[in-house]
Amino acid sequence: MTTALFQTKGQNIPYGNNPTAGHYFDGRGFKMYYEEYGKGEPLLLFHGNGGSIWTMRNQIAWFSPRYRVIAIDTRAHGKSTDQSDSLTFEQIVDDFNALLESLHLDSCYVIGWSDGGIDALLLAIRHPDKVRKMAFTGANLWPDTTGLTPQVYHMIKNGSENLRKQHQTPQIHNELKISDLDYLQPHITLEQLHGIKCPALVIGGDHDAIPVLHTVLIAQNIPHSYLMIVPNSGHIIPINEHKDEFNTEIDHFFARPYRIPGVFE
Repeated sequence: MTTALFQTKGQNIPYGNNPTAGHYFDGRGFKMYYEEYGKGEPLLLFHGNGGSIWTMRNQIAWFSPRYRVIAIDTRAHGKSTDQSDSLTFEQIVDDFNALLESLHLDSCYVIGWSDGGIDALLLAIRHPDKVRKMAFTGANLWPDTTGLTPQVYHMIKNGSENLRKQHQTPQIHNELKISDLDYLQPHITLEQLHGIKCPALVIGGDHDAIPVLHTVLIAQNIPHSYLMIVPNSGHIIPINEHKDEFNTEIDHFFARPYRIPGVFE
C-alpha cells in the first residue's frame, strides 16, 4: 500500500476518536479504550510514551485491509484514564492480556513503537502464548545511558524532576507517571529475552533514541529474530519518511515463515 492510497483511504478517519470503531474494556480497575478496524487475523498495535492510537494511524490504514487491527490507548494514555498512583510496563501488558482474554483471542500479531516495543517484548515474556510474531522499533531493556542515548536519558530525567517539583494536580500526576515509566523502567534481562518463543523483527533507526548497539543486543538475544537498522532515521520511523518501508518489511515478515538464511544468501 502506498502513501497515496493511505491518504485516499485513511485521511478522513478520526483514528483514536472514532465512535464507530471505539470500545472500552472495563476489567482491571480502569476503562481501557481501543479501536478495531478490518477483518482477518488479529493484529495488536502498541503506541509509545505519551502517545495514543492516533500515533499508529499509518499502521492502522496499512494493515486493516488484511488484518483485524486492534489499536489500544494504553493505561494512563489517550482515553484510557487511570487514577492509580503508579504505572508499570507489567501492568500495561497484563491489561493487554486481559483484553485478549475478553475477546477470546488466543494469539495475535503485534507491532510496537518505542514504549510499545517494550510492551511487545514483555507481552511475549509474560504471556508467550498470546504472541504469534512481533515487530517493534525503538525499544530498550533498561533505563540508563546504554539503553537510551545520553541526551535522551537526561531529557527524560530532567522532565521527571521538573514535574515532581510542580503542584500535583491530576494532570501533572499523570504526566509524571508517564515520564517516570521511561525514567525508572523497564528492567528486562537478557535471560528473559532468551526465553522468547515467537519470531521477532527488531527495528531501530541509525540515529534513534536507542543506541544502535542496544538494538543489536536485543536482536542477538531473541532466539528467532531478524534485525533491521533504518538508515538516516531517528526514533519516529512509523510516521517519518520511512513509514512505508517500515510497514512493508513488517508485512513481509508476518506473511512469510521464519527461516535462518545462509551466510551467502
